[in-house]
Amino acid sequence: MLFQDFNLNSRLLKAIDDTGYQSPSDIQKLSIPLLLQGKDIMASAPTGTGKTAAFVLPALQRLLDNEPGEGRGPRVLVLTPTRELAKQVADNIFTFTKYAHMRSCSIVGGMPYPPQIKLLRQALDLMVATPGRLIDHINSGRIDFSRLEVLVLDEADRMLDMGFIDDVKKIAALTPESRQTVLFSATLEGEILRVAQKILTDPERVQVAGVKFRHESISQKIHQVDDYKHKRSMLAHVLNSHDVNQAIVFTATKKSADELAKELSEEGHKCSALHGDMKQNWRRRTIENMQKNKITVLVATDVAARGLDIRGISHVINFDLPMQAEDYIHRIGRTGRGGSTGTAVSLVGPKDWSLLSRIEKLLDTKLKLSVVEGLEPKKPAIKQYGSNAQGGKRKANIRFKKRAGSFKHRTGSAVRVKSKSSAEVA
Repeated sequence: MLFQDFNLNSRLLKAIDDTGYQSPSDIQKLSIPLLLQGKDIMASAPTGTGKTAAFVLPALQRLLDNEPGEGRGPRVLVLTPTRELAKQVADNIFTFTKYAHMRSCSIVGGMPYPPQIKLLRQALDLMVATPGRLIDHINSGRIDFSRLEVLVLDEADRMLDMGFIDDVKKIAALTPESRQTVLFSATLEGEILRVAQKILTDPERVQVAGVKFRHESISQKIHQVDDYKHKRSMLAHVLNSHDVNQAIVFTATKKSADELAKELSEEGHKCSALHGDMKQNWRRRTIENMQKNKITVLVATDVAARGLDIRGISHVINFDLPMQAEDYIHRIGRTGRGGSTGTAVSLVGPKDWSLLSRIEKLLDTKLKLSVVEGLEPKKPAIKQYGSNAQGGKRKANIRFKKRAGSFKHRTGSAVRVKSKSSAEVA
């Protein structure tokens, strides 16, 4: 299947052709036809699979097909949980509107108000925004949603986790009921499902099955470490490997990110930290320096796990394992992007085996321990680790089957679900 098969506007196809992509990804194959039909969708797809283009391209097609209504408010609104993800979406819009001449803007926190106020006085086609800053402008009477045609909630689960969901509901309530609504989330259950049921109208459910669990383009390695000194030695070994182009090292806390970044800089690495306590202009400069290859090692907390799209990242290193297994998926998704391959390395200390077991349950696979000559662990691994992981794996499968009803899971296949009683495999 080719992008031409979607019957997109020639100006969009020309922009897509400039990117070098010819065949749509699984999430694009499933989402784009539904969105072009004007349907609401709730979708789940991991980062790095083209989900942004899956909603941007149909939105742009709709704008090109329809005459704009009177007013100056946006015709398409994309809500994202973070500034970094907002920038990624804005970059996609810029790429695909190369020949379409759309007017778009980003309304995010951490940026000065005057330039944003100036932008809001203009007639806009697309707006990408974080909920908090958008609510500020709404409360000041600067936003008009009367001609909004499409509302996109990107990484809705993250907005829920960050406490933005009430703002999202408020924003949605201010938009026309006739709008088309698109929701992307890592999970489509629990509170997110309840939110979707209130905001979306008769949505189609779209899910790329297996991809978020497998990450086939990423080689995943586990190294057992005895203590902090052993962990630092293992990190040095990985970073000094000849195949490391750029790396993100994830830590559990902001303090440890700063301390480790300082240590690695003193060891000669072009290194910087990235976390939520940094001022926005410094965070932006750090990301830009990473994109320009002025930084080769980024030490980050989970603030960088979503929305950070840098093609040169060859390695992701979990210096500290994440507390939430889902964050492991988002972390390692920073590498192996856009058709490239990548390597994810996790350093597992004596207290980390239960965290690793949770990750394996989510992945539905057993990650193999690797040993580096000269850096072999002296302490034995937790004896129960293997049996617990396998038992957890079996229980996870049972839970998945119960939760999904008759949902057909085909590893690596793209699945569209209309209801629990039917499933369509593409």
